[in-house]
Amino acid sequence: MFKLFRNLKRKDWLFIALAVLFIAGQVVLELKMPEYMSNITVLVRTEGSEMGEILHNGALMLLCAFGSLVSTIIAGWFVANVGADFTFIVKKKIFDKVEELSVDDIKRFSTASLITRTTNDVTQVRMVITMGANMLIRAPLSATWAIIKISGKSWQWSTATGVAVVIILATIITIMTLVIPRFKLIQKLTDRLNGVTQESLKGIRVVRAFNAERYQEKKFDIPNTEVADTTRFVDRVLSIMSPTMNLVLNSITLAIYLIGAALISQSVMANKLTLFSDMVVFSTYAVHVIFSFLMLAMIFMIIPRAQVSAERINEVLDKEITIKDGLFDDDTAEIGTVEFRNVSFKYPDAEEYLLKDISFRAEKGQTVAFIGSTGSGKSTLINLIPRFYDVTEGAVFVDGVNVRDYNQKALHKKLGYIPQKAVIFSGTVASNIAYGDSGKKKPNERKIQTAAKVAQAKSFIEKLDKQYNSHIAQSGTNISGGQKQRLAIARAIVRDPEIYIFDDSFSALDYKTDAALRKALKEYTKDATSLIVAQRIGTIMHADQIIVLDRGYCVGHGTHQELMRNCEVYREIALSQLTKEELNV
Repeated sequence: MFKLFRNLKRKDWLFIALAVLFIAGQVVLELKMPEYMSNITVLVRTEGSEMGEILHNGALMLLCAFGSLVSTIIAGWFVANVGADFTFIVKKKIFDKVEELSVDDIKRFSTASLITRTTNDVTQVRMVITMGANMLIRAPLSATWAIIKISGKSWQWSTATGVAVVIILATIITIMTLVIPRFKLIQKLTDRLNGVTQESLKGIRVVRAFNAERYQEKKFDIPNTEVADTTRFVDRVLSIMSPTMNLVLNSITLAIYLIGAALISQSVMANKLTLFSDMVVFSTYAVHVIFSFLMLAMIFMIIPRAQVSAERINEVLDKEITIKDGLFDDDTAEIGTVEFRNVSFKYPDAEEYLLKDISFRAEKGQTVAFIGSTGSGKSTLINLIPRFYDVTEGAVFVDGVNVRDYNQKALHKKLGYIPQKAVIFSGTVASNIAYGDSGKKKPNERKIQTAAKVAQAKSFIEKLDKQYNSHIAQSGTNISGGQKQRLAIARAIVRDPEIYIFDDSFSALDYKTDAALRKALKEYTKDATSLIVAQRIGTIMHADQIIVLDRGYCVGHGTHQELMRNCEVYREIALSQLTKEELNV
């Protein structure tokens, strides 16, 4: 946990130091008040005491109370600022780290777990600062001062106080033994709960379409019940603390007064007033001792849970980046070329290769298409170019440079990537298209409109109420699948990359729109390289090169006409979709 605190700025450490001073001042002022109370008690019981002296001591008590209040407010302000800064810094570090992680690394943590670590876990650690800092400083100071003040007053009173402290410590140890192991369990169960919730919300249309609400509710009930039962157990155990503390506080006060009454009755008249004054002061300081141990108990409740959360946060921050940045970001001799040299790939921890010994070269201006049965590795192959994964064997070259050697920003600037599932962000039509232009705040409107026209998105955009300023909901839930794909394609076009990567990006388009889009793209991207993954023969039959994949192997490589003559797999796919006349054979 202290490893996370190293992220605090110098200003925050200064605030912590000032907070310590004000908390110490608060403790001193609070513990001075019993002394003035003792003086007032003696003055009231002593004949001939002047009212001015009593009022003077009373005024000093009020002044201490006011000073304690001001110190508490100022210390709270400093601590709150440190807590806010800590939350900001750590959440930003987690977010930045997640952005650097590979796709496989993110899958290992799971989206739901990363959300929990960024929110709930950070909050748990922040509580150590906002709540624990005050208690951690105040409790030892208060206990030490109070013990010094009451030492030597009466062994009977000290024994009673010692017994009360032992009872509190025994209660604290018992409670901690029962609840601490469950803190980590609660965080893991929260991950599962978030995962089920996320899955249900993302698939809400399918859930409703299949009347599966009850099924999802039952699925949600399992982790929800586990979280509730575990939390309920922890809360029930912790609820023992409050009545036990009240019982001990009331009992120690009663014991002090009973012992004091016995001592006063047995003493001579000259000592009765002194004993009575000591009894009042002792009872006040004894309560401070008990409260101090109670605050320490609360700290020991907060810290173990925060430690669990801190470990989960550090798991993300300390995760080694598997796909590391290269240093190359200079100009290249080649432009728009992509080459695979004997590339083989298997997922981490997988036994079998998904791709095996793939080799091809795409020149500037060429269109290279990939086709094959489901699961043949088409999408995985093109995901090796932007380094979503790294090859297991062989090498991938872009513009004659190994992609491993590139600075990733420099590599991605060369690419226009349209994923298999179109990703649409909340905002406007214009902001989604302009996202491809590195998300500039003031995008070129003419460029946006040109990209929309090429992507065949202009027709539906102009029918919207506010056209390019029309609202787009998160994940594009207020537009169709085909419209989302066209916006995603426009986003890549506005980037003007050297290399376009279309990962089955035409699947939601009708044949007419598909044909019009391919025609416009061919004209607009004639100087760029296009890599297309598709299921439709009609989408790729005019490509310069077609690569046929089957079970991870390249079983065919050539033009449409060549593959129709020489590749049985390609011929079967083609004839299952189009007639011989349509295939020009």
